[in-house]
Amino acid sequence: MYNKILLAVDGSDHSLRAAKEAIQVAGANPDAQITIVYVADHANAKNDVLHSGSSAELDLQRRKKLQPVEESIATGNIKYRVEILHGTPGPAIVEYANEENFDILVIGSRGLNSLQEMVLGSVSHKVVKRANCPVLIVK
Repeated sequence: MYNKILLAVDGSDHSLRAAKEAIQVAGANPDAQITIVYVADHANAKNDVLHSGSSAELDLQRRKKLQPVEESIATGNIKYRVEILHGTPGPAIVEYANEENFDILVIGSRGLNSLQEMVLGSVSHKVVKRANCPVLIVK
């Protein structure tokens, strides 16, 4: 059974589907806790800061992306917490997952940036190659 579940989200439809799978995995264990992780990408950070009025507004925009995921987890009566990381999504997720020794990492197969995905490879692909725990990729 999985106790420590890491759910990587970015606000995309794929991450919402990943959240549903994480809820099913956690539902099998009453002691399970999901850690929702969102990475504030350095590549987009400058643009995000320029278009937001303040750091509080920027945090609110990021939390809005997580709101549907949080609501679905809360509906399932599953313990969860949210971590917002800063950096490049793939390496940041892997570093956090490996440091915190999660039992499983759940991630959507695609994120929001399809151009970056074509050129550099998908975040989920990078995570699978480098994470020390089992990774569930949800299509």
